[in-house]
Amino acid sequence: MQINPHLNFNGDCEAAFKLYEKALGGKTSFMMTYGESPAAEHMPLGFGKKIMHATFTTGDQTFYGADAPPDRYHKPAGFAVSIDLKDPAEADRIFAALSDGGTVQMPIQETFWASRFGMLVDQFGIPWMVNCGKPE
Repeated sequence: MQINPHLNFNGDCEAAFKLYEKALGGKTSFMMTYGESPAAEHMPLGFGKKIMHATFTTGDQTFYGADAPPDRYHKPAGFAVSIDLKDPAEADRIFAALSDGGTVQMPIQETFWASRFGMLVDQFGIPWMVNCGKPE
């Protein structure tokens, strides 16, 4: 079994995935707009260029995203996408890239369990935790 997050956006999924490519070093391997789908005729006027489905892959990890229809978007709450790394410098780099334009909830720093740990909400409203465990 594999569990993959699906992130909902308020009309800015494409821009978010471009940031994630840069920050996480992965690739958007699939992206379809509502206008390219059979659902096009059921969407509000002007919504055709919004993203119906996107797939992001880095290494063997995948997550998905979409622009929620205007009457179905809810601000993310009660979860965070967690990134675990082995290199403290890479943890710092990713934290800085994801937090640019967002809100830092806990600055990245050493903790009793990690060489680096920080929490943020990116500029698209997605909560993240960046963790780099201490060597054993």
